[in-house]
Amino acid sequence: MQTIRIGCGAGYAGDRIDSAVDLARYGKLHYLVLECLAERTIALAHLNRKRDAGLGYGQFLEERMTALLPLCKEKGFKIITNLGAANPLAALEKTVEIAEKTGATPLRVAAVLGSDVLEKLPGIDCRIWETGASLSDLQHKAISADAYLGVEEILPALQAGADVIITGRVADPSLFLAPMVYEFSWPLDDWLHLGKGTVLAHLLECASQVSGGYFADPGLKDVPDLANVGFPLAEVEETGDGIITKVDGTGGIVSTLTCKEQLLYEIYDPSCYLTPDVTADFSKVIFKEAAKNRVKVTGGSGSERPPTLKATIGVYDGYLGEAMVSYAGHNAVERAKLARQILEARYARLCLDLKESKFELAGINALHGHIGGQSRLVPYEVILRAAVKSEKIADAQKAVQEVENLWLNGPGGPGGIRKAVNLVLAAYSTTIPRNEIEPQIIFREVI
Repeated sequence: MQTIRIGCGAGYAGDRIDSAVDLARYGKLHYLVLECLAERTIALAHLNRKRDAGLGYGQFLEERMTALLPLCKEKGFKIITNLGAANPLAALEKTVEIAEKTGATPLRVAAVLGSDVLEKLPGIDCRIWETGASLSDLQHKAISADAYLGVEEILPALQAGADVIITGRVADPSLFLAPMVYEFSWPLDDWLHLGKGTVLAHLLECASQVSGGYFADPGLKDVPDLANVGFPLAEVEETGDGIITKVDGTGGIVSTLTCKEQLLYEIYDPSCYLTPDVTADFSKVIFKEAAKNRVKVTGGSGSERPPTLKATIGVYDGYLGEAMVSYAGHNAVERAKLARQILEARYARLCLDLKESKFELAGINALHGHIGGQSRLVPYEVILRAAVKSEKIADAQKAVQEVENLWLNGPGGPGGIRKAVNLVLAAYSTTIPRNEIEPQIIFREVI
């Protein structure tokens, strides 16, 4: 039975490059996937493209390609990545340049275009998931709109023999599913196999989350050598079942527990996981330890794909002002609480136009608010964080300046004051008709 080996060399924009290199060098891969786009990541990429038409591709593209292209040629695997972000064409040209510099030739590089649908918004009537409002209510503030493409848009690049495929916004599992569909010649309406493949893809897409990262809890769930955690790979069978594993000698762990946690990551209904390619059913998946750090995955299935595509809309959402001040020693918590009272009074006196304000005491209520109740232990030190949102940058700046003013005008013994004001990019979700996308593939040959 034919088996292909697909590795994940990145689970987010800033993921470790050395771990990807280890996987590429020792993983005996057929495909290496770099999944680098979160919702706000691509909105920020669009901002960069607006500032410079030659930018807008993913963070660390140059570093990743410089490290991996020579191995791509040496080991004979293909690379599929969404590092194109807001500008796949610029990413293609930069990759060609790096291939020439590193001698990773000959090389065929493809850019998959068509995920950018910002210009299509005026003709689309749909609702925003998070608010229920009409899409038209956001259009005046939108800086980006990206549809989630799928296997169907990547497949022609594989069929044309591309060694490196660079996309914009693509559904995370589709990056991994595409080589399965290509290698095994699965029809695009073979819902069973597409569902099975999507299970494996979902397990891989967050890189080390399935091999011990985001899993460890000392004394309860111990993971060895996380400083050298191995990125995962899947040995995929033609049936759509497979093995999740990692390179021998790397840190981390692949177990039924790590796989179960990752299977349920970012899942609402396990029996109805919507992607551009299939409605996958994870509810009957079975994990079985095949050997140390080798987990057999079976039981996935699927049904017809959704009629629409998800799209993420990036919008300007005012300004976020953040500032922190520390108090330590006797009565530190009470001094921090007094500082908060002073700030609230000052914001009112200055008549600041704030959409929202929030105050937190790190170590007491910063993460869960008051849900967990108050600790009986009085901390020796505490950090007060003040955060505000405003449509007016001047008011956000005034709010954080008031935290700095606590040096001389607040409780005794402040320290470690930091402040910043940043533009807020909010990400909203909707669905659009499939016929709104116009996919295109551009090729470059490096001789």
